[in-house]
Formats: sequence, C-alpha cells, structure tokens
Amino acid sequence: MPHVVTQACCADASCAFACPVNAIHPTPDEPDFATAEMVYIDPDSCVDCGACVGACPVRAIKPDHRLGEHELPFVEINAMFHRDRPAPPIQAPVTPVVARRDTTPVRVVVVGAGPAGLYAADELLKRPGVAVTVIDRLPTPYGLVRAGVAPDHPETRAIDRLFRQIEDQDGFSYCLGVQVGADVTHAELADRFDGVLYATGAPHDRRLEIAGEQLSGSATDFVAWYNGHPDRAADTYDLTHERAVVVGNGNVALDVARILASDPERLAYTDVADHALAALRDSAVREVVVIGRRGRDQAAFTEPELVGLMGRDDLEIAVDGDVVSPGTGTRRIDLRFLRAPVEVLGDDRVRGIRVARTELSDDGALARVTDDVETIEAGLVLRSIGYRGRPIADLPFDEVRAVVPSDRGRVHGLRGTYVAGWIKRGPTGFIGTNKSDAAETVDRLFEDLNTGRLPTPTRDQGLDDLLRARGIDPVDLAGWRRINHRERRDGLATGRPRVRLTDPTRMRAVAAVSAPVRRRDRRSRRVAWGA
Repeated sequence: MPHVVTQACCADASCAFACPVNAIHPTPDEPDFATAEMVYIDPDSCVDCGACVGACPVRAIKPDHRLGEHELPFVEINAMFHRDRPAPPIQAPVTPVVARRDTTPVRVVVVGAGPAGLYAADELLKRPGVAVTVIDRLPTPYGLVRAGVAPDHPETRAIDRLFRQIEDQDGFSYCLGVQVGADVTHAELADRFDGVLYATGAPHDRRLEIAGEQLSGSATDFVAWYNGHPDRAADTYDLTHERAVVVGNGNVALDVARILASDPERLAYTDVADHALAALRDSAVREVVVIGRRGRDQAAFTEPELVGLMGRDDLEIAVDGDVVSPGTGTRRIDLRFLRAPVEVLGDDRVRGIRVARTELSDDGALARVTDDVETIEAGLVLRSIGYRGRPIADLPFDEVRAVVPSDRGRVHGLRGTYVAGWIKRGPTGFIGTNKSDAAETVDRLFEDLNTGRLPTPTRDQGLDDLLRARGIDPVDLAGWRRINHRERRDGLATGRPRVRLTDPTRMRAVAAVSAPVRRRDRRSRRVAWGA
C-alpha cells in the first residue's frame, strides 16, 4: 500500500528529505525540480512508513487505499513519473547550508511576508545568533497563500501551519502594515540591519494589449477580491450575464472559472470574503469560457489542477464545445484552445470578445493568428496571462524580465541587499519552490557575512522607534495572531474556517486589543498565554 502525493502538493520537497528510502522525486538538487508540477512517490520503492505524511505541510500525502474517488488518478500520475527514470541513490542528498564562522549577533530584515519571505526567514533562523524582522505593507502576512489560493482549496492553505512554526522560532518578529519606500526607505533599513532581503513577489498582471482591453478585468484582482484583499475589497464585477470569459489557461484561470461557475452554497462554508459570496449568490453566470492561444498539450494549467476540476461532479466540463465530463447541475466550464483574443467588445460595459483561431508551429512553441474570427457574447472578460514584478525604490530593475537583477540572490551593485522569490526569478514555480530559492539566497548572505563583505550598519535608532516617531504603529506577531484569532472565532460561529477582515483600520484595531493570544513556547513545548 504505497503512499501517494495528491493535488494539494506545494512542492517544497520537505517530504523528499523525510523519506528514508529516497522514493520521492524530483528533489531540489535534480534538474527537473524547477519545472515539475509536483513531487511524486515511486510506488515500487515506497515502504509505506508514513514519514512523508508528517513532513508534508499541506496534508497532500495519503495511503493509496484512503484516496477519494477524485484522487484516484494520482496513483497512476505518481507511478508514471518514475517509469524509465534512472534508479536514485538510497538516500536523498542534503545540500549543506553555509554555516556562520562566529556567533556575533546578526539582524536581517525581510521585506515581504509571503511564502518566499517566510521561507527566507526560516533559512536565516537556522543559523545561531540571527534575528529576523519581517516587514509587509499589509497588516496580515502570508501573501498569496492568504490572498491568492482559491477558498475551495483549503488543503493548500494548510501550509500556514508551517508558517506558524516559523513565526514561533526565537529571533522572529513582524513589522506589519509598513510600506518600504513610503514609510521607511531602503537606506534606513540598511542603516539598521546587517542585511536587507526583498521577497516582494510579482503583484501586477500582464496586459493583453488589444483593443477594448480597458473594459476587461484582471484575474489577479478578481482573485484578490474574492479572497478579501484590502486593496480589492471595494471592487465590483458585472455578473448579470450568463457567460463570462477568462483569457489564459493557467492555474489561476481555472481557479477563477471554477469560482464563477460554482454554486455559491458550495462556497458558503469556505473562507471566501463575505462581499464576494453575496455577489456570487446574485450572479447570473452559468457558463465560463476559458481561452488559450495554444493547444491542449501546451496548456499552462498543471495536471493536478485539471484532475481536480474534472473531479467536480456538479460542473459540466467541455473542451472546445464537446462535453467531456457531464455535471449534475446547470453550470458549465468550456476550455477552448487554439484561440487568441483580438478585441474586447462593448461601450460602457463588456458585451463580448472577438477571438481568432490560431495555428501552431511544428514544435508547438508559437501560435500564429489566422483570419478565422468568432465573437463570444459575455458580460465579463478577465485576463489571466501571468504576473509581473514591479520596481522597488532604490533597487535596480530589469524591465524586460520584471525582476531585480541578482547573482543567485545578491542584488547587483548593492552590498548587503538580496532578493528571493518571484522578484528574484520571475513568476515561476509553486508555493514550495520558494523554499530552495530562499535557501540559495540566504547562503549568499552568509558567504558575504563570513568574508566581511557586508556593510556595517550604524544602528543609531531602532526601526520601531523610527516608525513611531513618524506616527506609524506596526502590527507585531501578537497583533497578527489577534487578527487571526478574531477571524477564526467569527468563522466558528458560522460554520466556516474564518470570516475575513478586509478593512486595514479595523484590522489594526483588533491587533491593538490587549487580549491573550496563544503562542507555542518552543523551548518547553507548552502552550503559553501572553499578550
């Protein structure tokens, strides 16, 4: 009875290093790790010990006899990856971290509290004598785990268990609700910390660059809207037409299509934002058309996401108009390939979209637009063709790649400054990909520390003192946990995981209330109570 990795896989490879027989691949040292959609367990070498189950931060690993019907395809998916693959060594190699040469106290600030920033904090805190302050513009951490994962994928959000363990480490602190570049400058951070590490992600979406695009919306913003992101909570969407169109066919596009097509009562017991749930209950949308420029084999969504979609018995799934998975309800998702957007139609609102059929080059890499054009009537068009990073004040920026240029995480031309995550490598990979990426960057920082290449900060004034002198009262770890506790308490009263707070002012008020907050004491392993 081998274990099986399912669609919730975050790909951080913790399970691979927990496996005593090296049955889980690819590992971060293998060349296909960066491109693999998930990690896979070899059924022939798995000894069914279960070590991987406890190591998985999103509970994605199960014995094959405990899989739900929609998860059964993952038995074959895991096995297929290992067929004809060379036999690995008995033990997975563990890449050694760059150790410190002394124990002089070191303080590092991480800008960005998403997965990349928290994985970086974890790597930093593995060394003795290191303290880490994590800054984020929002009063809440976790980035796209909180604001980007679809509410009907709670198993993926379970990675916040790992983040809580990182927060519990000695030397960790938050400085939330602080915007670098506005509330504090890069130079001011460099004066107060031995190293500055940016993990700010890629918050913008790419544009279609077609006529009428101003009428369309952004899938990035739509996801933030239904997840209660403070920047998007006041947005509105026209859901009065029975059809919506999503341009792009990556995982985000499938998320958006699935949320638009789902019966709202199916979402009522998730942590979808209240304003979004109310709007979806009034929605007339019954069909979502998902458009991709290239063919089925070149689709950008991952196999696990497709398996999850096909496992929905309430949705009718069609491919280029032909039903491939009948649903029990009246809602439908139609995946249309070899079509390119030409123009968004409408005047004061969206009326539809013109798309042209495309032809693939022999290698499938390019899609040539033909003169065969059709119009799809719709009341909502959302673009979902990828994320894009934005410049960071006082740091160099590569406008073509939309990243901060670096050498394996060392920012070009700025000693003591580093990057990790999407702002370093571009919007590629999955949540867990940031683990190995952060490790690479943190190794560069400690190489510089060991060889005396880090600049010496003046530390004339602490960061908290500087901010409070400017009238800024950051949200600390205790404050964040009060927010989290309030959301979960309100959710418990309504049978939901949480009821999201979306107003930053109210978040700060909740964070400031002097009330007991649970926090694990790492040294005694007891649960301590403290403000």
